[in-house]
Amino acid sequence: MLPLVEKDPWLRPVAETIEKRHADYLRTRSWIEQEWGSLYAFASAHLYFGLHYEASEAEKKGADVPRQGEWVFREWLPHARHVFLLGDFNAWDQTSHALQPVGGGVWEIRIRAGEYPGLCHLSRYKLYIHDSNGQWAMRMPAYAFYALQEAGNKDFSAVVWNPSPAESFAWGEDEKRFQSPDFSQETPFIYEAHVGMAQDKEGVGTYDEFRRNVLPRVKQAGYNVLQLMGIAEHPYYGSFGYHVSNFFAPSSRFGSPDDLKALIREAHKMGISVVMDVVHAHFVENKNEGLNALDGADDLYSYAGDRGTHPYWGSRMFNFSRNEVRRFLLSNLRYWVEEFHFDGFRFDGVTAMIYWHRGYVEHFGTYENYFGSQVDEDALIYLRLANDLLEELRPGNPLSIAEEVSGMPGMTAPTRDGGMGFNFRLSMGIPDFWIRLLKEKRDEEWRMEELWRTVNDRLDGVPQIAYVESHDQALVGDQTLAFRLMGAWMYKGMATGFSNPVVDRGMALHKMIRLFTLFAGAEGGGYLNFMGNEFGHPEWIDFPRPGNGDSYRYARRQWHLVDDPGLKYRFLASFDRAMLALASRIGLRRQGFAHLLYLDEGDQTLAFELAERYVFVFNWHPEKGRASYRVPVRRRGKYRLVLCTDSVEFGGFGRVEAETGFFTEEEYLQIYNINRAAQVFALEQS
Repeated sequence: MLPLVEKDPWLRPVAETIEKRHADYLRTRSWIEQEWGSLYAFASAHLYFGLHYEASEAEKKGADVPRQGEWVFREWLPHARHVFLLGDFNAWDQTSHALQPVGGGVWEIRIRAGEYPGLCHLSRYKLYIHDSNGQWAMRMPAYAFYALQEAGNKDFSAVVWNPSPAESFAWGEDEKRFQSPDFSQETPFIYEAHVGMAQDKEGVGTYDEFRRNVLPRVKQAGYNVLQLMGIAEHPYYGSFGYHVSNFFAPSSRFGSPDDLKALIREAHKMGISVVMDVVHAHFVENKNEGLNALDGADDLYSYAGDRGTHPYWGSRMFNFSRNEVRRFLLSNLRYWVEEFHFDGFRFDGVTAMIYWHRGYVEHFGTYENYFGSQVDEDALIYLRLANDLLEELRPGNPLSIAEEVSGMPGMTAPTRDGGMGFNFRLSMGIPDFWIRLLKEKRDEEWRMEELWRTVNDRLDGVPQIAYVESHDQALVGDQTLAFRLMGAWMYKGMATGFSNPVVDRGMALHKMIRLFTLFAGAEGGGYLNFMGNEFGHPEWIDFPRPGNGDSYRYARRQWHLVDDPGLKYRFLASFDRAMLALASRIGLRRQGFAHLLYLDEGDQTLAFELAERYVFVFNWHPEKGRASYRVPVRRRGKYRLVLCTDSVEFGGFGRVEAETGFFTEEEYLQIYNINRAAQVFALEQS
């Protein structure tokens, strides 16, 4: 019996299905190793396909000679009738440079460097394909390593990225010494960010601006993981990067490939690991820029027909049953790790990958959901292979996070045990819960048992990334948590020295909700924040589009708000730093579940213990506060207040003196239980 089943009695009725899945995965991996020698070698398509320069013998020996080698271009197009390469080098002649079939659906052309000096660094090129339907079209190659939009229109061209040795990017000695923290022990505090909208200006930010202006903020805020969105090239900026067209090309909107490398190098110098938000569920349906029907067939990279189209996203779903597609995607992971030094990946849309219904059902949680006919078994095989590869690329310490909402069993179990091999899964139910609670219930109606059960609802041994809000919760049509709490008063009530009940409530709950989510929801796992939300960024996110006059007003981060000493945003930022610092001291990743000490529905107070010496007390009541309030504890002695949401330094009212010692009487800790505030006590002596 597989360890996955041994550890979870609920899975024993479906042990046979789990064993079959594991056997299918092992059979696929065995075939790969027999045919290619290793999974790593299998994931090398980017070194074979696309445009590459093969140096002459003289060049390989370091001779200072003009380029004497040849350019080699290959593309997998099994259904194409004719294929041509064109670009700056041949004045965009559509048919002068024909590719030849070389077997297995692969087309190839070799061009001597001396014959066409225009084929060089930064020159542009495309394919001209006579497809299986008899249609002729200019297309982007699947393996384009840099892409630029043509001036005056939206079409992209592939761009040669082949700088001279003197101009090539150098990682430096510091990069060799960088070691990503061991996130099996250390808590990942993830700062989710989008390079383009990370600037205060109204416009598209760059890799270089992010490196200079935003990375220092991430470091100062106490986050140790940077998660970058929208990196792979995408034709529509407003897609947030989730409708990818060119999987091997870092988005040119933000700068060059070397600019991205410089950003990652700088993050590593600061001790920050960098995770890429990778989209391997689907690709953009656009034919001008992407993979869709590249050789005329609708099942080249995607499943055929309706099964290959996401019913709501308007994109094409990858066909995980094809070895060529598996190789394309695995090579993509290897490319981003080896070429750009990403430390891991947050896999987007895992639920859509693993179910034929793409996750659009009323509820999950039954055997039929997880083990029935609606599961794409080939997607499960791919995810196992992907996490195996990451373990090879980052031995002992890959960061692999699943955006998976269904709760598919085994998502974070090792592949050898019958699982998918992820390190963490996103706890997507927590932000949904907070939004629903704030929308549907008055503060007086909040139930302590519901808060505790919802934020704590997870299996032991399934590390989760807890969060209050990611980019999803702030998209147009929704609001950031701070704006949901304070609304229009954020425009006129955030000045220091000014008191308003709406702002007071919003500030208090913003801190309490984040503190509760981190310490009651992320034990044994990690925590995520979307950039700017740590200081209560107002409003929402909306990319430029015709409906808003192509405005960038909401596609940016207003850092000037937190930098202004006359505004209260700085208090929320200070609290976020203190909260993460405490979590780091406690070693949240190494802690098990928090131990519930007390639920008081009448006073809306909830208390729990962590790490055997920290007691957290949350009073959610809008009015009720009590002196000499007794909280049951498991350890007697003297306690010290180490964090309080009501502290003046965090924009609170300072109703409790931090220096005061708190003592137990019998089995109770006696405190001043202030309303709408959270307090954390540490046992000093027993």
